[in-house]
Amino acid sequence: MAAGELLEANKLPELKLDARQAQGFISFFKTLPKDSRAVRFFDRRDYYTVHGENALFIARTYYHTTTALRQLGTGSDGLSSVSVSKSMFEAIARDILLERTDHTLELYEGSGSNWNLTKTGTPGNIGSFEDILFANNDMQDSPATVSLFPVFRENQYTVGLGFVDLTKRKLGVAEFLDDSQFTNTESVLVALGCKECLLPVECGRSTELKALNNALSRCNVLLTERKKSEFKSRDLVQDLGRIIRGSIEPVRDLLSGFEYALGALGALISYVELLADDGNYGNFTIEKYNLDNYMRLDSAAMRALNVLQSNTDLNKNFSLFGLMNRTCTAGMGKRLLNRWLKQPLLDVDEIICRLDLVQAFAEDAELRQGLRQHLRRISDIERLTQTLKKKTANLQPVIKLYQSSIRLPYIRDALEHYEGQFLSLIRKKYSEPLNFWMGEDRLNKFVALVEVAVDLDQLENGEYMISPTYDANLAALKNELTALEQQINNLHKHTANDLDLSIDKALKLERSTQFGHAFRITKKEEQKVRKKLTNNYIVLETRKDGVKFTNSKLKKLGDNYQKLLSDYTSCQKGIVARVVDTSATFSEVFEVVAGILSEMDVLMSFADLATSCPIPYVRPDITPSDQGDIVLEGSRHPCVEAQDGVNFIPNDCNLVRGKSWFQIITGPNMGGKSTFIRQVGVNVLMAQVGCFVPCERATISLRDCIFARVGAGDCQLRGVSTFMQEMLETASILNGASEKSLIIIDELGRGTSTYDGFGLAWAICEHLVEVTRAPTLFATHFHELTALAQVNGQQHPSLATLGVANYHVGAHIDPSSRKLTMMYKVEPGACDQSFGIHVAELANFPEEVVSLARKKAEELEDFSQTSNNNDVSEKEVGGCKRKRPCDPDDMARGAARAHRFLEEFSSLPLDQMDLKQATEHVGKLRSELEKDAAQYPWLQQFF
Repeated sequence: MAAGELLEANKLPELKLDARQAQGFISFFKTLPKDSRAVRFFDRRDYYTVHGENALFIARTYYHTTTALRQLGTGSDGLSSVSVSKSMFEAIARDILLERTDHTLELYEGSGSNWNLTKTGTPGNIGSFEDILFANNDMQDSPATVSLFPVFRENQYTVGLGFVDLTKRKLGVAEFLDDSQFTNTESVLVALGCKECLLPVECGRSTELKALNNALSRCNVLLTERKKSEFKSRDLVQDLGRIIRGSIEPVRDLLSGFEYALGALGALISYVELLADDGNYGNFTIEKYNLDNYMRLDSAAMRALNVLQSNTDLNKNFSLFGLMNRTCTAGMGKRLLNRWLKQPLLDVDEIICRLDLVQAFAEDAELRQGLRQHLRRISDIERLTQTLKKKTANLQPVIKLYQSSIRLPYIRDALEHYEGQFLSLIRKKYSEPLNFWMGEDRLNKFVALVEVAVDLDQLENGEYMISPTYDANLAALKNELTALEQQINNLHKHTANDLDLSIDKALKLERSTQFGHAFRITKKEEQKVRKKLTNNYIVLETRKDGVKFTNSKLKKLGDNYQKLLSDYTSCQKGIVARVVDTSATFSEVFEVVAGILSEMDVLMSFADLATSCPIPYVRPDITPSDQGDIVLEGSRHPCVEAQDGVNFIPNDCNLVRGKSWFQIITGPNMGGKSTFIRQVGVNVLMAQVGCFVPCERATISLRDCIFARVGAGDCQLRGVSTFMQEMLETASILNGASEKSLIIIDELGRGTSTYDGFGLAWAICEHLVEVTRAPTLFATHFHELTALAQVNGQQHPSLATLGVANYHVGAHIDPSSRKLTMMYKVEPGACDQSFGIHVAELANFPEEVVSLARKKAEELEDFSQTSNNNDVSEKEVGGCKRKRPCDPDDMARGAARAHRFLEEFSSLPLDQMDLKQATEHVGKLRSELEKDAAQYPWLQQFF
């Protein structure tokens, strides 16, 4: 849509201010404090306005044209302005608070030069804008705000962390050691779904903590700097005593185990103003967050495995969340699935429990259908419970919670019809807890309260009213109102007889705010009764649609009615407040029930996915991380096979200890290497979330984290080169991975020259095999790396014990036509040739370019062969056609020296050096390596 059409479609409201109003507003606007992050909207009742730099930002970002700008005032006092319709404001608010993480939102109300800030929202604290953000769509994620207090001591970082989830009313604390790349911190930010992070000002601007800022940026987190003085723990126990549910003693015991996390939590409580709202008192829980409870995933792994939805996804099946989200509760199931995907389990028993429940739902379609029918009618209990505690609460959340509560017996009955092999588990997890929480002194008590207090008959009319019989005063007022209504109706009949007009058809009785009760007739009827009307009645208004009139009796009755109605409304308002307050005392019950229903919803969603795919998913066998292998027979990538027109070719993956624990995968571009290694990661993640997997058979040894370095991210905007990004991501793998991890690396080393890239790739492979010893899939174009599988086991016993194996993706070249056909099958052994030029042919490169490329490739091959020493026998290593001048032992010795160079390089504190110092240190390491290369023929080729 063109910019002009967009403006027309949004019907840009007209900015209506006279010169005096404009001047008053401009004077006020200039007094506002400078804040580059804040986007300030001014509510002008029918529309909103934005001004100054914000106006330019809104015009460019959302209207895509500066023609939306208007000038408020004249000359040097003029102020750029944009007017925004209500629907456009809602769209912008959703984008700023739910999608972007570089701005905050402020809403002002008032007029002239008198405006007040009424709402503030940040990506981590969206509470005041929830009604706007989720009026027409579910809340898919509950954002967390995190506070960090990093301290450098004894050559390592200790990170104190506090977090708050305002949707679930939960606080958490953690304290842990971290490396210079803040690997652990990044995985916690991912697991918590952090949208905003507080840091002491000094940390945010420290060069030593540049890596922490980079981690926040990678995780798309808004950085909020606060004074260091706010990171204090004084009075923390006392403050928590007000907002935490239950006794203070457990809280005091919990906090005694922390040092730096307490300051982080103190700053967080102050920032989100938890103590300012007495609705928070006694309603929060607090927990210790343990990093070892969940699989660690960094932002690179989340992107590589397409775990969460992106705005750029062409359809929902592009992401794992989009594919797996078949939940049917309003919002709750989606949020739980979102959290589970960021927090895969590490406890074998917990995973097996989830898999048992998925199997129960998968095998019983009738149970699944029955539950789905009732879960669809469950509201977002978590958010409704939160709304109950707000001072502005009305009867609506009470009614919706009631309507959800009366569905629970049907859900319980559907569960009790199940008679399969997991009957005892279904009872323990769902039937018995639901029975308990539905007891007479719990939910049934709430249901009884609503049925007595609320006029349920009025619900069909969309009115939420207290039942008149609930309160004696209300009942008396209702009786008086009914009696008055009867008198008014009698007067209506009497007047119709007096004027000789048919009741309702000709003589209408209306009630308005302007005139109260009044009669109305058409102008045509008025001509018939004009004389009586003039003598006996008072004409109030004559318009095209008719004449309104009254008399002293109707006026008196109408005034009495209005006064009584006001008394009734006031009385009802007080009773509504009491009913809402009483309902809020059931919050803990609602929260537990919400947890039960949302878990059931997500596991049923897994079962639905597993059974509805063209090729059903299978249940994986799970073993502890120190036992078993990772064997996926006939595995598929769930998101790729779900795309239209894709005929997916399954592949086996056998990561077997001592045989093929480390796999080097070669083959042409577009042959399926990337898809294969990613699908292994996705299958492992799905299994540890508790879902069935797209395989024929699957056995998975638990992994504590998945590291994925798949394609260099576009980091040029942050001033990071492709190669540097590769190295940073690889450094986090080398520092953070253990033998319990799963490592997936694709095309490492292509960001630099061929020789450097190959040297790095070889050294990194050796380190992963000898030191890290994690199961690894290493896809590469460096065919020479396949020689690693043939390296002498006596010199490198770890290579033999771990098991290095070569695999390749199949491709076939027709000898006569020289056409390339991709097989998309992963087969044992190394790839025996390079297919780059054939892939260029597939991409329809001009014929002369392809023939020149082929000629140059042959020249280079001849050159490399003639330049080799004649006394060195040339061997084909690992089936590779490129000739190497060295035998495997020479390569191993040279690679060991290169590996030492890499270790020395990676230990340099580059983030603490300026460019000159860094260049000097790296130059020194290089010259030493070059000098030593004289002893290692294999190394000489790199200089």
